[in-house]
Amino acid sequence: MWQVLPDEYVRAQLAVGALVALGVARVVAAGIGAQRGWRIAAVTRWFIGAAVVFCLPQIIEVIFLGNSHTAFVELQGKIIGCAVALFCAPIVSHRLGYE
Repeated sequence: MWQVLPDEYVRAQLAVGALVALGVARVVAAGIGAQRGWRIAAVTRWFIGAAVVFCLPQIIEVIFLGNSHTAFVELQGKIIGCAVALFCAPIVSHRLGYE
């Protein structure tokens, strides 16, 4: 018999996954950027683009298959995780001295 996970679990897993993936990558990029003289605004713009690309498969599925409940739940989780990562990663980078 096929069992389905509740929507809250799927959202939480994808939110944490996006938070860890983008948050850690953003802090590492800020560290590398500080060593190489990159502008932090450029790093932030690159990671906003990365968040859009990360969510793009679900965005396309929700737009073109408007009846896809699973894609909408996955998109919600990814957007929440990306938003928290893009908010918190600069704070962590600043505390580490990269910004």
